[in-house]
Amino acid sequence: MRLPDVVPVRLVLADDEALLRRGLRVLLEADGRVEVVAEAEAGAGLLEVVRRHRPDVALVDVQMPGMDGLAAMRAMLAWPDPPALAVLTTFDLDDYVAAALELGAQGFLLKDAEPDALVRAVLDLAAGGAVLDPRITARLLPKLRPSRLRGNAQLATLSARERQVLELLANGQPNSAIATALGLSEATVKSYVSTVLTKLGVENRVQAALVAHQVDTW
Repeated sequence: MRLPDVVPVRLVLADDEALLRRGLRVLLEADGRVEVVAEAEAGAGLLEVVRRHRPDVALVDVQMPGMDGLAAMRAMLAWPDPPALAVLTTFDLDDYVAAALELGAQGFLLKDAEPDALVRAVLDLAAGGAVLDPRITARLLPKLRPSRLRGNAQLATLSARERQVLELLANGQPNSAIATALGLSEATVKSYVSTVLTKLGVENRVQAALVAHQVDTW
């Protein structure tokens, strides 16, 4: 049932399987917080519908005919104001997911995720959060360049407050939620996040989350 007085997150779905897109649309639109404004079955079509509809979030399969999802994401991330981009994946596509992480994707979701988890992920992405399905975290770590993951040595450079920010960031929390949890302004949180990324030697929130997940202790 759709919720009253809710401005839904505008979403584009890109996958070459029409049945999967249809199923995801039904699941995601069920409670009214997400509106699927367009679908695409290939990368070129994805670029077209994103330009036309300007969604908040795009969920992108990496394997599509013609221009694949990686090429489409690379193109969109060069735009001035791209949507939040998340990869839809399966367990057997680790190399593609690692490549998407290097490009700057903000989320990684398994196609068989529970409906509530999918909706929450889309909402978090729209709010600026990072989304990483815990079932693929361990599989991703060995695929990443060692220089990106410094583990305990990099974590030791963080202040106590920066560690708190990283812990919340690693749980997918957007800046607004981190600000509320720590009693800070969003501007201050944004500054902390920037510092954390710099100290960890990573480029985005998902890479920072992976660093947090791989360390031995906090």
